[in-house]
Amino acid sequence: MKRLRVSELVPGMVTAEDVFNYNGQMVLPCGMTLTDKAITRLEFYSILSVKVEDIINEDGISYESATLSQRIQASAEFKAFTKDYDDGLKNFKDSINRLVTENEPIPVDEMLDNALHILAQASTKYNTLDMLHNMRQYDDMTFAHSMNVALICNVFSKWLKWSPEDQRLLTMCGLLHDIGKVKIPDAIIKKPDRLTDEEYKLVKTHAVEGYHILKAQNLDPHVINSALMHHEKCDGTGYPLGLASERIDRFAKAVAVVDVYDAMTSARIYRGALCPFRVIELFESEGLQKYDAEFILTFLENIVNTYLHNEVRLSDGRIGHIVFSNKMNLSKPIVQCGDEMVNLSLEHDLHIDELL
Repeated sequence: MKRLRVSELVPGMVTAEDVFNYNGQMVLPCGMTLTDKAITRLEFYSILSVKVEDIINEDGISYESATLSQRIQASAEFKAFTKDYDDGLKNFKDSINRLVTENEPIPVDEMLDNALHILAQASTKYNTLDMLHNMRQYDDMTFAHSMNVALICNVFSKWLKWSPEDQRLLTMCGLLHDIGKVKIPDAIIKKPDRLTDEEYKLVKTHAVEGYHILKAQNLDPHVINSALMHHEKCDGTGYPLGLASERIDRFAKAVAVVDVYDAMTSARIYRGALCPFRVIELFESEGLQKYDAEFILTFLENIVNTYLHNEVRLSDGRIGHIVFSNKMNLSKPIVQCGDEMVNLSLEHDLHIDELL
C-alpha cells in the first residue's frame, strides 16, 4: 500500500481507502479499480493524493517500480488503443486490397474516420507518440507504417497550428503516401538483406506508381502530390524528380519528415527500432537542409518536449531523467542521473540509448 499524488495514478490501480472531498462526500470507495474517468473525478474534486494497493501486473511488475513504458503497456487506455489500431489497420488493408484487385474507389471518409478513432484513444496522460513507441513490434513496411505516418501527421499538423481541415488532409496524405508499394513485389519489400542496385531502383518507383494510382481517384491534389513527392528533398537530392524546395508540395514536405521518423523508430526485419533521440541525432548529422526548416525544427523540438522528464538509459549504462532540452543540439538534452546533471551536448561520445 502506498499514498500517491493523483497525477501519479494510472488506470488499473485499486484504491486502498474511501476517498472523500472536503465536504465529507464520498468521491470513490475503497477497493475500486481506477479508470481514466475515475482519476478525472478525483482531479475535479481537487483530491491531492490517494492510498492505493500494490498491484502486480501479469508480468509480475508492480506499478511502484514500473517504468513509464511498463505503465503504458499495462494501462486500459493502451489496450484500447491497440485494439482500435489493429481493427483500423485491418480495415485499411482491406480497402487498399479491394482497390488493387477490384478497382474499387478509395473510401476516403471511412479511412479517415478509422484513423481519427484510433487517435481518440490517446490523451494528455499517454499521448499518440507514447502509444506508438510501445507498439513497435509491427514489422510492416507498407500498411502499419502508413497508419503510423497518418497518426503522427495528425499530431504534427497540430504542432504546426494548421486548420482542422488541413489537419484532416495531412492525415489522409500520411495514410496514402506509400500506396505505390503495393506494386512492388513483397519479396523485395520484405527482403532482410541489403537490396541490389536494381532492386533499390525498383523500390524507388513506388512514388510514381502511387501517383498514378491516386491520380485515377477523385482525391485532393495534396494527397496525390504527397505520394509522388514524399521522397523529394529541399536541397534537390531526392527522388523521383529531384525537385527543390519551392516546387515541393507543402503537405509532401510534412509527410517526408514523419515518413523518415517513423521508418527509423520502427523495427525492421534487418534491425530493431531506433531510439527517438538517435533518430534526431541522424537528422542533425545528415543535414537539416534536406527538409523544410519550419517543419523539421517544429517536429524535432516537439518530439524532444514530448519526452521531457522521461526516464532514459545512456550509452554508458547510466539511467536518468531528461530535465532540459538543448535547442542548439536537440538530440543532446540535459539528463539528471542521481545527483549529477549530465549535459550531453558536452559529452560527444555519450548519447541516449533507450527510453524506459
